[in-house]
Amino acid sequence: MAWLCSGLRWSTEGPSVVWQHPLHGERLSPLAPGRRLGFVLGDARHCVGVRRGGRRTPCPTGAAVPSAAVSAQCAECARLDRSRSVAADTMADDPRPYDVYLAWFAPGLVKVGITAAERGGVRLLEQAALSYALLGRGPLMAARRAEAVLGVALGVPDRFPYAAKRAARHPLPPPDVRTAELAALHARACTAPGLPESLAVRAFAPVHHDEVFHVEGIRSRAGVAVPAAGRVVAGRVAAVAGPDVYLEMGDGRLVVVDVRRLAGWELGAVGDGVVTTVEVEWGEAPVGEPPALF
Repeated sequence: MAWLCSGLRWSTEGPSVVWQHPLHGERLSPLAPGRRLGFVLGDARHCVGVRRGGRRTPCPTGAAVPSAAVSAQCAECARLDRSRSVAADTMADDPRPYDVYLAWFAPGLVKVGITAAERGGVRLLEQAALSYALLGRGPLMAARRAEAVLGVALGVPDRFPYAAKRAARHPLPPPDVRTAELAALHARACTAPGLPESLAVRAFAPVHHDEVFHVEGIRSRAGVAVPAAGRVVAGRVAAVAGPDVYLEMGDGRLVVVDVRRLAGWELGAVGDGVVTTVEVEWGEAPVGEPPALF
């Protein structure tokens, strides 16, 4: 039984690679800028099961997952995951307060969304929002209603293809440009007709993720690693935005590793002298401890 990567997790302390083991539970490996990251992918990719209430339930069959899939869940585990999910509208009785927000990814690439207020902005880190502003707070159904109303009133969607967000990160406009666009949308949102009375509108207070993402490390357009069995990834962490880890290859190249696509793989440690052997698209350990990839 081996440690499997189960994705990337953000917290207020920063991003970490998450490991899971059937006997030893979960472990975290923080992703600090400048740290070496090196691993070889195992022979196959498997379903990571379902995480709910802070605990992960393994896939009962250890089902295989296609290497090219973004999701690391089999169809049955994905169905179970969505059976009690705010995103899938199957959790309407959730009593927690929710925030409605505007998330900025690039000029003209702004979306409206909701997140549980107790998460304190972590959802925006997960989505790789470069900047954001809260619009209001209220019960779940009021937040959902406001999301729909504002999507129409402001002409913004509730999601974008992830490739569009990644492609827009370079070059990155300065914070004042982002602030101006968010401020204009926030002002329009506050006067939009049809907002629920139970939504408490928030004053405009933009948040920028330049420092937490270390966007200075995204100095050029990056290639995207394509995980495959037996291939190696090796480099130093330059930046992390959402699920994307930007690695400096040592030869001047910058490569993105989408950790969503690493989930489900067993990742083995490699020596200092190895080079990256995974295909790169240029369009856009011992039992009881996780492997020492850093």
